[in-house]
Amino acid sequence: MPRTTPALRRPLRLSTALLAGTLLLGGLATAPAAVGATASSAATTAVRVNQVGYLPDGPKRATVVTTATGALAWQLRNASGTVVASGSTVPYGADAPSGQAVQVADFSSYRSTGAGYVLAVDGGSSVPFDIRADLYDTLRSDSMAFFHHQRSGISIDASLAGSAYARPAGHLGVAPNKGDTSVPCQATVCDYTQDVRGGWYDAGDHGKYVVNGGISTWLVVNSFERAKRAGKDAALGDSTLRVPERGNGLPDVLDEARWELNFLMRMQVPADKQYAGMAFHKIHDAAWTGMPMRPEQDAQPRELHRPSTAATLNLAAAAAQCARVFRPYDAAYADRCLSSARRAWTAARANPTLYAPDSDGTGGGAYGDAQVTDEFYWAAAELYAATGESAYRDAVTSSSWHTSATAFTPYGFGWADTAALGRLVLATVPNGLPATDVARVRASVTAAADGYLSRMTAQGYAVPVPADGYFWGSNGEVANDAVVMAVAGELTGDARYRTGALETMDYLLGRNALGLSYVTGYGETSSQNQHHRFWAHQLDSSLPHPPAGSLAGGPNSALQDPVAEEKLTGCALAACYVDDIGSYSTNEVAVNWNAPLAWLAAYAAERTSGGGEPPTAACAVTYTVNNVWSTGFTATVTVKNTGATAVDGWQLAWTYPSGQRVTSAWNATVTQDGTALSARNADWNRTIAPGATASFGVQGTHGGTNPSPAAFALDGNACA
Repeated sequence: MPRTTPALRRPLRLSTALLAGTLLLGGLATAPAAVGATASSAATTAVRVNQVGYLPDGPKRATVVTTATGALAWQLRNASGTVVASGSTVPYGADAPSGQAVQVADFSSYRSTGAGYVLAVDGGSSVPFDIRADLYDTLRSDSMAFFHHQRSGISIDASLAGSAYARPAGHLGVAPNKGDTSVPCQATVCDYTQDVRGGWYDAGDHGKYVVNGGISTWLVVNSFERAKRAGKDAALGDSTLRVPERGNGLPDVLDEARWELNFLMRMQVPADKQYAGMAFHKIHDAAWTGMPMRPEQDAQPRELHRPSTAATLNLAAAAAQCARVFRPYDAAYADRCLSSARRAWTAARANPTLYAPDSDGTGGGAYGDAQVTDEFYWAAAELYAATGESAYRDAVTSSSWHTSATAFTPYGFGWADTAALGRLVLATVPNGLPATDVARVRASVTAAADGYLSRMTAQGYAVPVPADGYFWGSNGEVANDAVVMAVAGELTGDARYRTGALETMDYLLGRNALGLSYVTGYGETSSQNQHHRFWAHQLDSSLPHPPAGSLAGGPNSALQDPVAEEKLTGCALAACYVDDIGSYSTNEVAVNWNAPLAWLAAYAAERTSGGGEPPTAACAVTYTVNNVWSTGFTATVTVKNTGATAVDGWQLAWTYPSGQRVTSAWNATVTQDGTALSARNADWNRTIAPGATASFGVQGTHGGTNPSPAAFALDGNACA
């Protein structure tokens, strides 16, 4: 959800006066039975741990709140009370964000598995936790299921979601709903209606937003991309998640993303209308939806809001990513996505300053954004990765964000700051940029990750955000930072980055200033009253708590709702959170917070004995000069897959040592930038089975000498 901080240009979403009114509205007559949960906003122990537990081969640290200045003895005890490890804490002292004096206990060297461990320090003990390799398997599923729960325009079936969360489809024009199959625009915006059914409800209300939907969809799909690069995508494959489309041959995580992608493409302005190809910024009720309120009982009129450049570029980026990732599974859908992305890009270029105003905050979040050069960069990177076309490459390389030192802000990335997403695409997806350019982009990812690691080292709770980074949606910021660290580990193989990513999970699951897990249903003491219209047990006992795997927004030192103002005055920055349904500025859920949580949970759930793993593509290349004359030559390049898995879509890079220039090519698309060349597969030879080869030819010119290239890289990895 949008939240306020000047550095990230996050606007307010609700007015305090509004919520004071909506909380007084009545409840439902009937609803499914509630599902119980454990919750508290006060820590029960001074020994703060990840309340779910730790991976056997991962970091295992705890923070101890204490006024002692000398090191303290700690003991790790198993479920029977036997001491299995011991050591001394490291005094840290005053931790400014939490306002606490703390010490750190490190028991990472203990690798045995079991349940019911406790860490005892100075007469106190932690809550029980586990050490096991499958620690995050359930969270991987639950955090992704959040999006199915948030679906609009489809019934939520008890067999998939549980009886407490089953409900009829919302906003399909069935009384008392007014939409979303034929939604009019706000006055003066347009004179027609649009079918914009489907998609995800953005947060705790019934609004649907393209800018938040775009980045959230990108993260969901990117989680699958990363897993596939690591050879671990089976856990997100078909029939692995709780989605109604399971069994259709498409990985379930992509099924979920497609539900939102279809909505995003429906938000595109038709070809014969003003602003054709652009995307409407958002759709929601004309006034703020009352609480509690199930979607199918919402009687308010729905409205489309004026198209914006930012929304259009979110559509372009997400749809271009779709074209690339969906192609092996559904080529027709990939083509549809690419067509939509191209139209959106063209429309955004024609309307580069159609900004969403901060003032448009009645009934839904404004998501105002008057700086969209970062969205242009992100969309160009995705379109270039999808097509390899020079126009998109030029848009990438001419963008100031391509070399800017601030693409990764101190606060990470977010819906209003998307340049970092362009960098992540270019760092991990094979492309035709010169090798030196790719190396610089990758170095920017690791530099950002190094900054997060430095902040973690400097704070008693090992949080990657700055001391002033506790704003609206801070938990989403924390999870986004973990994404960057995990990618840095993938690029380098350096285990430090995996350690950092896993320790951010520790923070979200209880090792924090409040000793509270911010993820519903996970941990001994977890959030349970997150701000939501339907998951509103605190307002109506017949309604459920939020389902397991829902991430609360987290500490927000600005105190931007009446409940926070009343209950949190004087709070330390990292403790400005209350588990109350009325505290929308600290305790709402949102798709753009659960998306990085799901990404991180899938990453953490993978079995590995080491750190991050760089992408591998075992290969051998033969370069044969077939003919050479005074100024020219022809050559055949043969790529052999020497790995154990098929290569599906490839890009080969090399450098000519004497300035040779390629003038034509066959059986591949070859591009050249200076001495650097890149060849992309044709449609018919995109797949190279283990042990198989693919060949293409080039013709070029030379200046008197024609030495062969010394090295080749397939999908960014060196070949023999």
